[in-house]
Formats: sequence, structure tokens, C-alpha cells
Amino acid sequence: MTVRELIDTLHLTVLTAGELDAEVTGCYCGDLLSWVMSRAQAGDAWLTVMGNVNSVGVAVLADVACIILTENAALDADAKNRAESNDVTILTTADNTYVTATKVYELLKV
Repeated sequence: MTVRELIDTLHLTVLTAGELDAEVTGCYCGDLLSWVMSRAQAGDAWLTVMGNVNSVGVAVLADVACIILTENAALDADAKNRAESNDVTILTTADNTYVTATKVYELLKV
């Protein structure tokens, strides 16, 4: 499944559009950036409430397919600018992390 398909299927809102054709191969949930940096896998959709510039750096280092900000968590202006300059896709949803993760799981288990 691509990021674009994930957006369309889950009705996610695009905050920054990086590589929308990137393949989503897994899902990782976490807000502790050092933990995510060492455990998220390339291709994961990363679910978090951390919408700051450091999150964008972690997304680049971990090579995640996208960041999904759950519970309509805010994306700050510096993070948005950094994401746009690094082609990081950041999406948002009103759903909480658990609900979003179960939806992603169902889509990927096929």
C-alpha cells in the first residue's frame, strides 16, 4: 500500500506532501523520539502526537514512509518547513493512536 492509498482509504488530512507513492510496509506507534529512532523500520507509518522539528529529523533518520499525527496533534511551523524541505509526508487524523493503528494493521495484513 502506498502513502497515497493510505490517505484515501483512511481519509487522512495531508499537512505536508513528501513522497506520496512511498510504500507503507508497517506501522510504529511512539512519542519518545529516541525510542522511535532506534526501533521504527523503513517504510513504517509512524503514529505520534509529536509535531515538532525533532520528529521530522527522526522520520528522516528512520526512513519512515510518513508521520501520522493522531488526535489532531498540532504541527508547528518549523516542523512543517523542515518536512517540506526533506520530502517528509505528514498526515493528521482526529482518531487516537490505537484506533489509527488498528486501521493501518487491517489494511496491511492482506
